[in-house]
Amino acid sequence: MDYAQVQKPTLILNQARCQANINRMAAKARANRVRFRPHFKTHQSAGVGEWFRAAGVDAITVSSVDMATYFAGHGWKDITLAFSLNWRQMADIDVLAQRVRLGLLFESLESAAFASERLSHPVDGWIKVDVGAHRTGIPVENTAEVIALAGALDRSGIIHLKGLLTHAGHTYHAAGRAAIAAIYRDSVEHLKTLAGRLAQAGYPGVELSVGDTPACSLVEDFLGVDEIRPGNFVFYDAMQWQIGSCREEDIALAVACPVVARHAGRREVVLYGGAIHLSKELMMMDDHPSYGLAAYPTLDGWSHFLSGAYVSSLSQEHGLVKVSQADFEQIHVGDLLMVIPVHSCLAVDCLATYLTLSGQQIDSLKSR
Repeated sequence: MDYAQVQKPTLILNQARCQANINRMAAKARANRVRFRPHFKTHQSAGVGEWFRAAGVDAITVSSVDMATYFAGHGWKDITLAFSLNWRQMADIDVLAQRVRLGLLFESLESAAFASERLSHPVDGWIKVDVGAHRTGIPVENTAEVIALAGALDRSGIIHLKGLLTHAGHTYHAAGRAAIAAIYRDSVEHLKTLAGRLAQAGYPGVELSVGDTPACSLVEDFLGVDEIRPGNFVFYDAMQWQIGSCREEDIALAVACPVVARHAGRREVVLYGGAIHLSKELMMMDDHPSYGLAAYPTLDGWSHFLSGAYVSSLSQEHGLVKVSQADFEQIHVGDLLMVIPVHSCLAVDCLATYLTLSGQQIDSLKSR
């Protein structure tokens, strides 16, 4: 890697690690005989998407109509829009449904009726179920509400009732394989029970779709589900490493940030790399907030994390990194530090364009 070309905060992508992550998850899905529908909101890149295609992936998940349109334009024909239906984009959604096999999420009778009246092209309908993350979706215990919505979708004539879909986002607040696996098992058992109630009500054969990276990374047996939709696993990040869903050597993305100042009294290094490059996502480390981990640039990417170093605060353009005295003496103004973001999805959304270790530039949806 020739870091001389890096002049400002830049996404650095380790292609070999990224492709290894893709191939490992694809192999796990094949071994479990489940559909692998990765979430492309993490990388948002047609170029990275081709590495998935090479691994045999032909169905994807996205989080916005714009993203669905972008990937449809790059040849993807089976797309689930895993975000609650936005009524104001219904016309664009109908255009997409003409171009691709489109899956839509529903969590209310109102949205089912609205879509049924305005769609002129068929779609797959997934009922969004909340299994404990408490972000969105019908609570899994609200059986009557789910059955009523299934009936509305089934009667619509244009929405094919596909199944139950969830994202167990509360795995991100767990730590370690056992805790994450327990959440996964509990979520799937609840979904299976709900599917059984739907079958009794006259809606048999609904599929089950799950999607969080921690569970998909650590659980080996996907018995009982039909589809997995992880996204963050393609790069991983500091948070995934902290909770135990990846190894340090699985992390495929870092942000190269120029060093612009040093403060010896505080052992702080000032980076050109702030909230608009890394986001303000944080994690707690030893009772202090961290906005990222630090490493040195190397010819083959970046070093192991610097012991005890962390991004202690961010403003719009600035990042402050606390380092040990030994590391402080090695870091100079004009150098680069590599920041492992807390959340790779948000860093990608901020910076948009990747630079691989071979010097190749890879664009994304946000690069346009």
